[in-house]
Amino acid sequence: MRAYWQLTLAQLRIFARNKQVLFFTLLFPIILMLALGSFIGGGNSIDLTIGLVNDDKTDASKDLEKLFYENEGIEIIDYEKQGVGKEAIENGDIQLLIEIPKGYEENLQKADQPFSLPVYYNEKNLTTSELGLTVVNGIIDQYSKDLVDYQPLVAVEKIGIEALNIRYVDFLVPGIVAMMIMSNNMNGVAGQISAWRERGILRRMQGTRLKASTFIAAQITARLFLNGTQALLVVLIANLIFKIDVVGSWLALIFFIVLGTLAFMSLGFIIAGIAKNPESAGPIAGFVTFPMLFLGGVFFPISNMPDFIQPIVKVLPIAHLSSALRETMNIGTPFLDLGTETLILGAWLVGGFALASYVFKWE
Repeated sequence: MRAYWQLTLAQLRIFARNKQVLFFTLLFPIILMLALGSFIGGGNSIDLTIGLVNDDKTDASKDLEKLFYENEGIEIIDYEKQGVGKEAIENGDIQLLIEIPKGYEENLQKADQPFSLPVYYNEKNLTTSELGLTVVNGIIDQYSKDLVDYQPLVAVEKIGIEALNIRYVDFLVPGIVAMMIMSNNMNGVAGQISAWRERGILRRMQGTRLKASTFIAAQITARLFLNGTQALLVVLIANLIFKIDVVGSWLALIFFIVLGTLAFMSLGFIIAGIAKNPESAGPIAGFVTFPMLFLGGVFFPISNMPDFIQPIVKVLPIAHLSSALRETMNIGTPFLDLGTETLILGAWLVGGFALASYVFKWE
């Protein structure tokens, strides 16, 4: 135990002495966050994505559906249930939800009074909601006029839902934290361990009574402390400048920072094991981390990616770390509801360290 604490403190002293590396590993994510957050982070998207629930399932309701699909200015997403569509509004996935209630065709045939067509919208994003309501009103108004000689047979009933107002900067900050955790641990671990091996430091350690498990545990503890502190510092700076609050549990946030750090450290040890020298460790780490920046949902949503890439994206550790951090920070999703993210990151952690123990070399 004494050797473990001495190695942990020694590693922290190494970090503290290398102020230049420490400064730039923290400075780059902060500059990137400030630049993107300041230029494009405050605005809301004006793309109109509208959900549609057809409870009537009749020819008349399908004709109405067709009108919305034919409009090139909006994207339509079908939902089977009203509750799922409302949840999509609350999460910011869609701007409006149109419901075609059961009995629509029957009421339309009676034509004794205007039919009420519920349209749900986000009360906290009125600019986009009003734009969407204007488009929907125009489509419905023209449809009514075509039906009964300019008599309003179908009218829109506006129903506001208090929902999340997620800006781009809210989406960006958790991605920046995930990016920093990935880069610091994969590049940092691979580079440092490779350098120590080349300088013979690992060989001299192997000649002592030091166990490999003690050495790795000390490395993990020191990097957990360093990367956890850096990640929390980025979150606090984002809160100070962009007024970003952690909606969910801070304990859950810290848990995923720790879990992500461990998962990417395992990958760093693998790269350190297969790299022949420090010069090759950097390019190998870059070859792995660079695609993850664009496929892991750091800068833009994974759902916007092509369908053929989705299976690859869904197994990447950074995709699930970014998702878990966003769910915790932006939406406040309970920890128990993030089981998929926890299991996949845990699988990368266990599998990574198992492979690292196989490829790791002292000299």
